[in-house]
Amino acid sequence: MKNIMRLISVLSLSLLLTACGGDSETQGDGGNDEIVIGYFPNINHVAGMVAEEKEMYEETLPDGTEVNYKYFPDGSAFMTAIETGDIQGGLVGPGPAMNHFTSGAEINVVAAGSTGGTVIMARNGSGISSPEDLKGKTFISPRVGCTHDVQFETLMKREYGITSNRINGEMKHVTGKPATYSNMFASNKVDVATVPEPWASSIEENGEGKVLVDTPNVAFGETLPAAVFVTSNDLVENDPELVQSLVDSHKQATEFIQDNPEEAKTLAINKIKEITDQELSQAVIDNAWERIDFTYDVSAEHLQNFADASYELEFLKEQPDLEGLVDTTFIEE
Repeated sequence: MKNIMRLISVLSLSLLLTACGGDSETQGDGGNDEIVIGYFPNINHVAGMVAEEKEMYEETLPDGTEVNYKYFPDGSAFMTAIETGDIQGGLVGPGPAMNHFTSGAEINVVAAGSTGGTVIMARNGSGISSPEDLKGKTFISPRVGCTHDVQFETLMKREYGITSNRINGEMKHVTGKPATYSNMFASNKVDVATVPEPWASSIEENGEGKVLVDTPNVAFGETLPAAVFVTSNDLVENDPELVQSLVDSHKQATEFIQDNPEEAKTLAINKIKEITDQELSQAVIDNAWERIDFTYDVSAEHLQNFADASYELEFLKEQPDLEGLVDTTFIEE
């Protein structure tokens, strides 16, 4: 497989944040001159890719609306774009959405994007055969306190009593883009990675690592949304017709994936290559697909349980209350 480090330069922030948008104004008639949708080049965000390639937002938004897209390297950049109005909606991990909400961000989760897809991988030659072996080892996640980090650290603390050095524990924690993990393994820089798909399957294909804990056994592995559709509270309150149009397009994209998985896989391979210049094999996509459920249904209870775990791990300073974050009105229409 091509050197995965090529992804880094393509995903640099300067490239990702130069798409058009950011100064659109909500119109009184429920439409916008321009709508900007954000998502990540990850398998959990295939609904964003499908909606873009099939021009589904153009179908539900008022005639004449210009639809543009921004691709993000991490949840913090995405959430900042939501808060500043640079994007009107899109897909992000639940961790950043909840963290920003508890910090005072006026946002709403109006749908899910998918569940599953987080895998704990161990580097070949690391001497790790079970999670009990992780004392004194180095693990990597996309960001401190991100969705995949919380899932991994919750598993380790609750099941094995092992924590990170961030809270005076036995594991060293570093961060980095998931597309680099294969090379990080190859250079012996990290021992374990908490990995979103398709990068877990890519590591498997490269032979640089092995599955230590598969998706069903990771904390919240099959119940927690791996991606949620977020928009601003301002749009929900002042332009609900616009939000309904966005959610209708997202639902349409999700249903397309459910009904046409093979076409959706091909579309995802092509779109990820276009965005990242990294071509994933059919085998990688097929393997990753088995770990993910594409759904727009979202549960406030599941998100609250995850937020409680974030507090338990001291990512949050106060006991979180997510009341008001999730609004299922639009998926029930």
